[in-house]
Amino acid sequence: MFHEVVDGRGAGPDVDADEPAADDLLAAFEAMVTQAAAGVDPDGLVGEVGLTEASANAVRGGDVAGLSLADATAVLAAANPDRDADTMVAEVRDHLLMGMATAVLDVDSIAAKIDADLTGQEVQQALEGRTTMTLGQLAEILAVIERRKP
Repeated sequence: MFHEVVDGRGAGPDVDADEPAADDLLAAFEAMVTQAAAGVDPDGLVGEVGLTEASANAVRGGDVAGLSLADATAVLAAANPDRDADTMVAEVRDHLLMGMATAVLDVDSIAAKIDADLTGQEVQQALEGRTTMTLGQLAEILAVIERRKP
Protein backbone atom coordinates (compact mmCIF):
# COMPACT_ATOMS: atom_id res chain seq x y z
CA MET A 1 0.00 0.00 0.00
CA PHE A 2 2.70 2.51 0.88
CA HIS A 3 4.64 1.86 -2.29
CA GLU A 4 1.50 2.52 -4.33
CA VAL A 5 1.49 6.26 -3.54
CA VAL A 6 4.16 6.74 -6.22
CA ASP A 7 1.83 5.21 -8.80
CA GLY A 8 -0.97 7.57 -7.80
CA ARG A 9 -3.00 4.79 -6.19
CA GLY A 10 -2.48 5.97 -2.62
CA ALA A 11 -4.49 8.43 -0.57
CA GLY A 12 -3.40 11.96 0.08
CA PRO A 13 -1.28 14.48 -1.76
CA ASP A 14 -0.10 13.79 -5.28
CA VAL A 15 3.41 12.45 -5.56
CA ASP A 16 5.49 13.16 -8.65
CA ALA A 17 6.20 9.67 -10.00
CA ASP A 18 9.28 10.88 -11.89
CA GLU A 19 10.89 12.81 -9.02
CA PRO A 20 9.25 11.70 -5.78
CA ALA A 21 10.38 13.68 -2.75
CA ALA A 22 10.58 12.03 0.65
CA ASP A 23 8.46 14.83 2.16
CA ASP A 24 5.71 14.25 -0.42
CA LEU A 25 5.77 10.51 0.18
CA LEU A 26 5.61 11.02 3.93
CA ALA A 27 2.66 13.43 3.52
CA ALA A 28 0.86 10.77 1.48
CA PHE A 29 1.67 8.14 4.13
CA GLU A 30 0.34 10.48 6.84
CA ALA A 31 -2.90 11.02 4.95
CA MET A 32 -3.33 7.29 4.38
CA VAL A 33 -2.68 6.25 7.99
CA THR A 34 -4.59 9.13 9.56
CA GLN A 35 -7.60 8.43 7.36
CA ALA A 36 -7.47 4.75 8.29
CA ALA A 37 -7.09 5.57 12.01
CA ALA A 38 -10.19 7.76 11.83
CA GLY A 39 -12.15 4.65 10.85
CA VAL A 40 -10.95 2.67 13.85
CA ASP A 41 -12.38 3.01 17.34
CA PRO A 42 -9.90 5.19 19.31
CA ASP A 43 -9.60 2.52 22.01
CA GLY A 44 -9.09 -0.07 19.26
CA LEU A 45 -5.86 1.57 18.15
CA VAL A 46 -4.37 0.62 21.50
CA GLY A 47 -6.34 -2.53 22.34
CA GLU A 48 -6.77 -4.24 18.97
CA VAL A 49 -4.00 -2.74 16.86
CA GLY A 50 -1.47 -2.77 19.68
CA LEU A 51 -0.21 0.80 19.43
CA THR A 52 1.05 2.54 22.53
CA GLU A 53 -1.13 5.38 23.75
CA ALA A 54 1.51 7.86 22.54
CA SER A 55 1.61 6.29 19.07
CA ALA A 56 -2.19 6.21 18.87
CA ASN A 57 -2.35 9.91 19.75
CA ALA A 58 0.36 10.71 17.20
CA VAL A 59 -1.48 8.79 14.47
CA ARG A 60 -4.76 10.52 15.25
CA GLY A 61 -2.88 13.84 15.09
CA GLY A 62 -1.31 13.04 11.72
CA ASP A 63 2.24 12.59 13.02
CA VAL A 64 3.34 9.24 11.60
CA ALA A 65 7.00 9.80 10.66
CA GLY A 66 8.20 7.88 13.71
CA LEU A 67 5.59 5.13 13.40
CA SER A 68 6.98 1.75 12.41
CA LEU A 69 5.98 0.22 9.10
CA ALA A 70 4.52 -2.74 11.01
CA ASP A 71 2.37 -0.51 13.23
CA ALA A 72 1.23 1.57 10.25
CA THR A 73 0.14 -1.52 8.34
CA ALA A 74 -1.65 -2.76 11.46
CA VAL A 75 -3.68 0.49 11.46
CA LEU A 76 -4.46 0.06 7.76
CA ALA A 77 -5.50 -3.56 8.32
CA ALA A 78 -7.74 -2.59 11.23
CA ALA A 79 -9.56 -0.12 8.98
CA ASN A 80 -9.73 -2.60 6.09
CA PRO A 81 -10.32 -6.16 7.30
CA ASP A 82 -9.71 -7.51 3.78
CA ARG A 83 -6.03 -6.61 4.13
CA ASP A 84 -3.43 -8.38 6.27
CA ALA A 85 -0.77 -6.28 7.99
CA ASP A 86 2.01 -8.83 7.55
CA THR A 87 1.21 -9.21 3.85
CA MET A 88 1.35 -5.44 3.39
CA VAL A 89 4.76 -5.27 5.06
CA ALA A 90 6.01 -8.07 2.81
CA GLU A 91 4.67 -6.27 -0.28
CA VAL A 92 6.49 -3.06 0.67
CA ARG A 93 9.75 -4.93 1.30
CA ASP A 94 9.42 -6.81 -2.00
CA HIS A 95 8.77 -3.55 -3.85
CA LEU A 96 11.83 -1.91 -2.28
CA LEU A 97 14.11 -4.84 -3.05
CA MET A 98 12.85 -5.17 -6.63
CA GLY A 99 13.22 -1.41 -7.05
CA MET A 100 16.81 -1.58 -5.83
CA ALA A 101 17.55 -4.29 -8.40
CA THR A 102 15.91 -2.31 -11.20
CA ALA A 103 17.66 0.92 -10.20
CA VAL A 104 20.97 -0.90 -9.64
CA LEU A 105 21.29 0.45 -6.11
CA ASP A 106 22.96 -1.11 -3.11
CA VAL A 107 22.29 -0.35 0.54
CA ASP A 108 25.42 1.79 0.92
CA SER A 109 24.32 4.00 -1.99
CA ILE A 110 20.90 4.42 -0.42
CA ALA A 111 22.38 5.20 3.00
CA ALA A 112 24.56 7.91 1.46
CA LYS A 113 21.55 9.60 -0.19
CA ILE A 114 19.07 9.70 2.70
CA ASP A 115 18.86 12.13 5.59
CA ALA A 116 18.03 9.38 8.07
CA ASP A 117 21.07 8.53 10.13
CA LEU A 118 21.41 4.95 8.87
CA THR A 119 24.44 3.04 7.69
CA GLY A 120 24.26 0.70 4.73
CA GLN A 121 24.05 -2.23 7.12
CA GLU A 122 21.16 -0.60 9.00
CA VAL A 123 19.34 0.08 5.72
CA GLN A 124 19.76 -3.59 4.81
CA GLN A 125 18.48 -4.71 8.20
CA ALA A 126 15.44 -2.42 7.86
CA LEU A 127 14.71 -3.72 4.35
CA GLU A 128 14.95 -7.31 5.55
CA GLY A 129 12.80 -6.68 8.62
CA ARG A 130 15.58 -7.41 11.09
CA THR A 131 15.16 -3.93 12.60
CA THR A 132 12.33 -1.45 12.73
CA MET A 133 11.75 0.81 9.74
CA THR A 134 9.78 3.98 10.41
CA LEU A 135 7.53 5.60 7.85
CA GLY A 136 9.96 8.52 7.73
CA GLN A 137 12.78 6.15 6.81
CA LEU A 138 10.55 4.34 4.32
CA ALA A 139 9.72 7.65 2.62
CA GLU A 140 13.39 8.52 2.25
CA ILE A 141 14.45 5.08 1.01
CA LEU A 142 11.51 4.81 -1.40
CA ALA A 143 12.21 8.29 -2.80
CA VAL A 144 15.83 7.37 -3.57
CA ILE A 145 14.85 4.11 -5.24
CA GLU A 146 12.02 5.59 -7.31
CA ARG A 147 14.16 8.50 -8.56
CA ARG A 148 16.79 6.06 -9.80
CA LYS A 149 14.50 3.59 -11.54
CA PRO A 150 14.68 3.73 -15.32
